[in-house]
Amino acid sequence: MFLKDVISRKKRICGIVIAAIFLSSCSNQTGSEGLEKSQSRPVITIMAPLHFPQGPDSSLVQQLEEMTGVKLMIDWVPDEIYTDKMNAALTMNSLKKATFVKYTDYIFLKSAIRSGMFWEVGPYLDEYPNLKRLNDNILSQTAVDGKIYGLYTERPSSRQGVILREDWLENLQLETPKTIDQLYNVLNQFTVKDPDQNGKDDTFGLTDRNDLVFGAFKTLSSYFGTPNNWMAQDHRIIPEFETTQYKDTMNFMKKLYDEKLINQDFVVTSKDIQRNMLISGKAGVYIGSMTDVQRLSNEAKQFNPEARFTVVNRIEGPEGYKVWSIPNFNGLFLFSKSAIKTEDELKQVLGFFDRTMEADAANLMKYGIEGRHYTLAGKEVQLPVKNEQLRIDEVSPLYSLMIADLSNSNLMQVAQEDPLLALAEKLSVDNEKFIVKDPTVNLESVAFDEHSEDLNQIISDATYQYILGQMDEAGFDQEIEKWRRSGGEQIIEEYTKSYFE
Repeated sequence: MFLKDVISRKKRICGIVIAAIFLSSCSNQTGSEGLEKSQSRPVITIMAPLHFPQGPDSSLVQQLEEMTGVKLMIDWVPDEIYTDKMNAALTMNSLKKATFVKYTDYIFLKSAIRSGMFWEVGPYLDEYPNLKRLNDNILSQTAVDGKIYGLYTERPSSRQGVILREDWLENLQLETPKTIDQLYNVLNQFTVKDPDQNGKDDTFGLTDRNDLVFGAFKTLSSYFGTPNNWMAQDHRIIPEFETTQYKDTMNFMKKLYDEKLINQDFVVTSKDIQRNMLISGKAGVYIGSMTDVQRLSNEAKQFNPEARFTVVNRIEGPEGYKVWSIPNFNGLFLFSKSAIKTEDELKQVLGFFDRTMEADAANLMKYGIEGRHYTLAGKEVQLPVKNEQLRIDEVSPLYSLMIADLSNSNLMQVAQEDPLLALAEKLSVDNEKFIVKDPTVNLESVAFDEHSEDLNQIISDATYQYILGQMDEAGFDQEIEKWRRSGGEQIIEEYTKSYFE
């Protein structure tokens, strides 16, 4: 089956799923329009991604409601289908009052923003004690035509790195990889040898998923020296996929695929299945957000109590150390004019988010309840290992609602973090020394906003087809020409003009 057939079938299935979830939501949402009108407290409807098997404990949501003086109706949507459901809500004009939009999806909504579908919130921020302290630089990164429309969720520039089975490295007497060649060797040895020492040929190196950005590809690509989406060269902006480094990455991934060092169905593999391959001991390497290591490690121990992990952020490539970065927000909440009819109603919603940044609400959302999820040592939070799963099950989903948390001085500090998580966060800070930024972040291109979704699909399909051996380099170059003819050339011109003039 050709890749386009796989993707086409996947889209049809996804469409059926979207229709089903829209009619009988897979969320924790409760109530109805009648309930909304009957409440004495303002009702705040929210659509937010769910990165865990279930939503937060209802008692924590109730406490948050009491603290903020609102009634919350939260549509918790599994992260796997979040983009599809958000797009469906956008198309049907049924967005919530506050809808989270991922950074990778935000660029596709700028036309909708320009058309007047969302409230501009910039002029209101100074009216709120916490919102007025939001970082101006990050706000400017989210701006559309110089105007602020969202409240951002704050993230480091790059958490990307490599998560590995440390016990497998030791069993095969391998060093932690420090270069691309060493990383390849680890993937190879995890596949052809017996890293789990069970006498069976049942392991492989890298577990990946159907995501060229937050899966393994883009991080590997940065190790090879590929620019981050775009590059300024010879007074012109050029796309990453026209560079030699991008093709080097495709060849590397093709080698992994041909040698079966990666799951052979990664093109249609979900994040949950990707993670399960790692925690169940089928694969030994996961490339992505290093801060996932704590949860992955805890879940892996349910399969094998002896499983141990480590993380690496510095993988040296032909041009030294490089890692791609995002702006300092990984998403933002937008406010629909169809759901919020009046300025007073908008101010109620903004007031809720402002209130969540206060100490009591912010610490509840981050750490849970003292005595149940954490303890205090003076003014510092202690996170007992025995309560780790309880925090994941009951508290962690609320993190999706937190805005600007990294710079929120009202949050308590952790006295002693899990060693793996502390290492991952330390390496995320180290990434700042060699991050590769996207030079177009603050540039405007109407053609990009209007056509990039379809154009991205052309390159995404071609990249996958090349890796799977369904297309050669000449065929890939033809797809680049198709991309240019379909609007890509106009995007290049607009970005070039904006960048150099």
